[in-house]
Amino acid sequence: MKQLLFTLLIIPVLGVSQNLNFQNSAMRQLSNLENSENRITLGGYGEINFNGYDGKANEIDVQRLVLLFAYKFDDRTQFVTEVEYEHVTEVYVEQAFVNYNITDNLNARAGLMLVPMGIINEYHEGPTFNGVERPSLDGKIIPTTWREIGFGLAGRSNELSFRYQLYAMNGFVSFNDDYVLRGTDGFRKGRQKGAQSINSDINLSAKIEYYGLPNIRIGLAVYTGKTQTIDLEDAATQVGLTMVGADYRYVKGRFSSRGQWARTSLQDVAAYNAAGNTDLGASMGGYYIEGAYNLLPLTNRQRFDIFVRYEDFDTHKKTEGNVVANPAFHRKETTVGFSYHLSPGTVFKADYQNLKTAASDTLIRQFNVGIGFFF
Repeated sequence: MKQLLFTLLIIPVLGVSQNLNFQNSAMRQLSNLENSENRITLGGYGEINFNGYDGKANEIDVQRLVLLFAYKFDDRTQFVTEVEYEHVTEVYVEQAFVNYNITDNLNARAGLMLVPMGIINEYHEGPTFNGVERPSLDGKIIPTTWREIGFGLAGRSNELSFRYQLYAMNGFVSFNDDYVLRGTDGFRKGRQKGAQSINSDINLSAKIEYYGLPNIRIGLAVYTGKTQTIDLEDAATQVGLTMVGADYRYVKGRFSSRGQWARTSLQDVAAYNAAGNTDLGASMGGYYIEGAYNLLPLTNRQRFDIFVRYEDFDTHKKTEGNVVANPAFHRKETTVGFSYHLSPGTVFKADYQNLKTAASDTLIRQFNVGIGFFF
C-alpha cells in the first residue's frame, strides 16, 4: 500500500496547472453577489449514496440535501445561510452569518460559521472530494460538519499569497445533565450545531492558507479553549483542548494529491472520565494522504479521476488515569475508486474500502456508490 501511494505521488505529470482557488458553497455565493447586480442568489449541494456492507444489510440514503440562500443588503453587507436536510427527515442550519466587507480583502463575520480546520470541514460538497464517503479522519478527529456561533475576521493578502481566518467561537459541550464525550469518536457527540447552545467559555479558532508556490495550497490551523458545561461549579465537567491541523492540496495537469494531519491534546481528562465513568482520550489524531489521476484529456469538459487514499488515526492516541488505550480506536483505512465528473458541478463515484483496527488483523470490506452535485 505504501509503495502504491509513493508511486502515485512521484508520477511525473506534464500539463498546465489547474485552478487552486477553491471555494465552498457559501464563499461561491458571496462571490456571485459581489459580481452581480442581483440582491439574492440561490445555491445548493447534495449526495445520494449506496453503502454495501460486509456481513450486514446494505443501505441506500439521501445522505444530505443542502439549500443555500445569500442576500446582499448593500455593496458591503451580505447574509448567507445553508439549510441542510440529512437522511430526508433531519433538518439543520449549517451556516447563518452576516459578512461585512471592511475593505476589498478584509471581512468581518458574525453568526453560525464553519470552523476553519482541515479541508473537508470547509470544502465538503460532493464534487470537491474523492470517495463516496468523506474521509473518516474528518468524522472522528475533526467532527465534520463542525460549526460554531462566533465572530471574527477573514481576509487575504494577494501580495503575500495567503488567506486567513480568525474567530472567537463557542465550543463543544462536555456536560449537559450528562457526560457526553467518549473515546470512540472524541468530540463528535459534543457538537452543538448552533441549537440552543450552552456557552460557558469562549474559544479561539484560526487558519492561514498559503498559495504562493506553484500548483500547491498549504493550510495551517489551530483551535483552542475549553468545552462547555451547564455546571460552572464543577471543574470535572470540562476539559481543555488544543487542536492543530495541517493540510495541502496539489494539482498539476491530470495529477492531483491532497493530505491532512490533525492532532488534539486535552487537559483534565482523568478527572472528567472519573466523574462521568467515560473513556475520553487525552490525545487523538492521525493523517490521510491521497493521490488521483485524471484519465481524460485536460481539454475535455468532463473528468475521470482514479484515486487511492490511506488513513491512519486514533482517538486513544494517549490516555490518562484509569482509562486504558483501546486498540479498536486505532483505525487504518484504504479506499480505492473513481470520480466521474459529468460536468463541473456533478459527479458519479464508486469506491472499495478495506477497514481495520489495531485490535484485529481482520479486514472489514465496504463497497460504495454515489452521486453528488453542487451549484
